[in-house]
Amino acid sequence: MRVDAKALAYTGAALWAGSFLLVGLVNLSAPTYGLEFLELMASLYPGYTADRTLESVLVGTGYALVDGAIGGWLFGWLYNRLVR
Repeated sequence: MRVDAKALAYTGAALWAGSFLLVGLVNLSAPTYGLEFLELMASLYPGYTADRTLESVLVGTGYALVDGAIGGWLFGWLYNRLVR
């Protein structure tokens, strides 16, 4: 049974970007929430800093959107290759 790699790309993008956005927005109101996670993402995503600003949250969410889409598509592609 094959999976739709494009659907997995959309799903991965929505889940990863949504998670990042949620943690970032909660961090704006509660400064210690998710701080280690956001600092880890700052070390992985070039141009993103773990500053407590809405702009920073949106930049990180954009990176997470692309990262989740690529990860979901790669997972679907690899799954389809291995299922044969």
